[in-house]
This record gives sequence, C-alpha cells and structure tokens, in this order.
Amino acid sequence: MPPQPETGSFTIRALDSSTWDGFADLVERNNGIFGGCWCIGYHPECGQKGISHRAVKEDRVRTGRAHAALVLDEDGAVQGWCQYGSPEELPGIKHKREYGKDAPPHPDWRITCVYVDKRHRGQGIARAALEGALDQIAEAGGGLVEAISEVTTGREAPGRFLFSATVELFEQRGFARGRQVGKHAWIVSRVIEPA
Repeated sequence: MPPQPETGSFTIRALDSSTWDGFADLVERNNGIFGGCWCIGYHPECGQKGISHRAVKEDRVRTGRAHAALVLDEDGAVQGWCQYGSPEELPGIKHKREYGKDAPPHPDWRITCVYVDKRHRGQGIARAALEGALDQIAEAGGGLVEAISEVTTGREAPGRFLFSATVELFEQRGFARGRQVGKHAWIVSRVIEPA
C-alpha cells in the first residue's frame, strides 16, 4: 500500500474493504447520515423499495463500485469523507431538470457528498476530504471533475443543503463556476491532471 497523505493532523485513506468499518462507525455515530442515507443518494439503487442502504453501500465498497476519501483523526477514527465517482457510478444529480436544460460537458468524475461528523465541524475536515478526493482522482488518471454545490457568501445556509460542501470551498481548490442551477446552487468544475 502506498504511503497515505497527511493533511494537518489528519490522514486520508480511500474507502475500501480495509476502511469499511471506520466508515460504518462514522455513519452509525451520525444516525445513518440524514436519517439513514448511508451515502447512496446518488447511486443507481437510490429510491428502490425494500433495500438496506447499509447493505447496498457495503456491497458497492467491497466490490470497488464506491469511491470516497476518508479523513481519519490522530486516533484513527474516521471523522469525514468526500464521495466521488464516475457519472455511471453516481448518476443522481441535484437540480436535474435545470441541469439538463443546458448540460455541461460530460464529466469524468462527480463529487456528490462531503460529510463531517457533527462534533468535528469547523476543523478543516471538509477541506482535507476534498483534497484527498482530488488526489485519488489524479491517481486514477484525472479528468474533468464536476460538483453541484451551494453558495454561502452573504447568507446563513442550512446544513442540510451543504452535503456537497460549498461553492467557496471548491473555488479555493481551483474549481470554476459554470452555470447556476438553483437559487444558490452552481455547477462547478475543474480538470485534474493525472498523477
């Protein structure tokens, strides 16, 4: 296994079979994330009746069909993540109708969820998670990366709208706004060079 990058006092690891238990612990500590999503909201299985979100996510992780950068604290506990994947892995899109009116260039990767344990917010974990995801994307060959996020400058945004981080955080990492698709939502994108 290659050395794991450190960001501040955090270590970044890929979500895979070896890190599943840490990811599951974070989700369980946080009520399944948004009441039981288990971060499958953008996967093709989202909305299917009678499924276990946990089982779907675990199967995707163990079969290499789910990607995320996990942020571990100094004790090795997962405190946040940034989910990314191909458009086929993550076909769900926020603001789908508006997005489709003048769809941007087809991305190679989408970033859909950034989550931080509620007791650890404001410590740079979202930033570390995004940087980790971009590093993992570069290792996987790079390409056009897209996200749909919320602008927060000048307003108090409810946390439930910030599950894909903020436009400002993406802009700090070199993303550019493409088109507005919601009252405060923008498509942002950046080309990541291969590592």
